[in-house]
Amino acid sequence: MNILILGATGFIGSAVTRRLAEEGHQVTGLGREPARAALKMPQVRWLKADLAGMTRSVDWQTALDGQQAVVNCAGALQDGLADDLTATQEKAMLALYEAARDRELLIVQISADTGGTGRDLPFLDTKRRADGALAASGVRHVILRPALVLGRNAHGGSALLRALAAFPLAIPLAYADSPVTTVALDDVAGAASAAIGGALPSGSDLSLGGDEGLTLKDLVLLHRNWLGLPPAPVIAVPPMAARPVTWLADLAGWLGWRSPLRSTALAVMAGGVEVRRQPGTDQRLSSAAETLAAAPSGVQDLWFARLYLLKAPIIVTLALFWLVSGLAPFLAFEAARSHFANFLPGRAAGAMVAATCLADVALGLAVLFRPWARRALIGMLVLTLAYLLAATFAEPALWLDPLGPLVKVVPSILLALTALAILDER
Repeated sequence: MNILILGATGFIGSAVTRRLAEEGHQVTGLGREPARAALKMPQVRWLKADLAGMTRSVDWQTALDGQQAVVNCAGALQDGLADDLTATQEKAMLALYEAARDRELLIVQISADTGGTGRDLPFLDTKRRADGALAASGVRHVILRPALVLGRNAHGGSALLRALAAFPLAIPLAYADSPVTTVALDDVAGAASAAIGGALPSGSDLSLGGDEGLTLKDLVLLHRNWLGLPPAPVIAVPPMAARPVTWLADLAGWLGWRSPLRSTALAVMAGGVEVRRQPGTDQRLSSAAETLAAAPSGVQDLWFARLYLLKAPIIVTLALFWLVSGLAPFLAFEAARSHFANFLPGRAAGAMVAATCLADVALGLAVLFRPWARRALIGMLVLTLAYLLAATFAEPALWLDPLGPLVKVVPSILLALTALAILDER
């Protein structure tokens, strides 16, 4: 069967894409940045597109040509620089349904439980309206509603679970007693495969989740054991104390960073993550313990868990370092100019100070914006090496200066390299 996967580069989408391709289907993956996914899955045809720009039925004609089914794995947690919930989760889907009416298409929608706590949040509200429109469209469809998805890889909420589990000494946790239902990523991919194969009749609306009765605390401690770390006490954090973290995470979202600590995630977790199992359904789904046991952790998982929450402080530290280094010389401009005066005439030395300071400030600001972060980090490395080479030739004695103005730059190089190493999110 010819199948189009929306959000094929994402956490769920990549697993569904791989599963259907391995089963012999002709799969086309659609994503905003599919270059890396194309290297990992060369057997899949890839389309580069942004659903936020596909809000008219005509926008879907090329993507749907020759397709027999569409699996929608795309989604976003919250509005931000990189995401438009209404466009991506509602308008684009309505346009898809309209384009699909005159085609013999099956649409498999990976949605969520939209009727529980936080149902009026834009994240769930847009999904609910899209699900309702699909059910009323007359297009053949299956809706799958997974709970919190766990897999060998981690992204978003599952990545945060690992990071919290790896906290040293004690684990700070808000809403520790909130119930959390999980489902294995393989089970979600299996359900999508079953829908494609006709095992789930058109019109099915199926919740996917176990019935273990875990709390958030239980799940974090289960991950800690999976990572091979000794037991640690859980410190209950009052929800109000966690609010400043969510405000900062929301701000980061408007800069393009998709943090799982944003206010939407906190609001959902306040009531827990549960699914309402339909009467009469017989699901054999892997438990959280079985899911983790099926893929034993390695040292790379421990590194990831420990580095995950350090990513934001590393980026902010680099931004502050470059902003301060760019602004400070203006407070002692003549002293800064004197370093260049040894080999440049007066005005040129002043211009060089101003130019390098402005470059530092520009890089310090740019690294805070996710779309520019990689180029900013590379710029930091190039400019730092240029500074070191120029200073070495102009004033080599600075390497022996007791205050270490050049030696202290080396840690900033290593920090920028670390940021580059952990920058990728998928």
